[in-house]
Amino acid sequence: MKLLHLDSSILGENSVSRALSRAAVERLVSENPGIEVSYRDLVAEPISHLTGRYLAGQSASVQHDQALQEDLALGGRVLEEFLAADVVVIGVALYNFTVSSQLKAWVDRVAVAGKTFRYTEAGPEGLAGDKRVILTIARGGFYGAGTPAASFEHAETYLRTVFGFFGVTDLEVIVAEGIATGPEQREKATNDALGAIAGLKAA
Repeated sequence: MKLLHLDSSILGENSVSRALSRAAVERLVSENPGIEVSYRDLVAEPISHLTGRYLAGQSASVQHDQALQEDLALGGRVLEEFLAADVVVIGVALYNFTVSSQLKAWVDRVAVAGKTFRYTEAGPEGLAGDKRVILTIARGGFYGAGTPAASFEHAETYLRTVFGFFGVTDLEVIVAEGIATGPEQREKATNDALGAIAGLKAA
């Protein structure tokens, strides 16, 4: 069994989403010691944003310079990592109401027609529905269902849409909310989320 672990927070060791994603991976590994874990830090080793040259470069008829060859090779590796994973754990930080640009760049490399989805006469069909996806999300404010700012939340909702499009409809989402509102709330939210992580079923 293979597990892909991704982090997307720019805050390093001060990041709650990183602490939670690490705890989730540790929980799954403790239950499945033989699981093979691969890790990608999307901030330490950022993936460049999608370009027209990249899309055109996927055609064999296009001349590739060295930079484009390297970009295409990276995109291929990122896609294969995702396709090979049975379990995906993503540390998600909420920035300006949505995911980080680093995580969006990753999504753009795995959203590939014929690989993670396909178009049919009946509409789009996800091709990655056999994966287990766990999101550990940290939010500075309160954006949960029923809060005044719920409609501003475009990270969890976006990722639910993306993975649903890929065929993954039953995401496991663990959220630490309001962590920027004060140290007591940060500690409470983090501990609550860690408690939820402790209850994750074995991979």
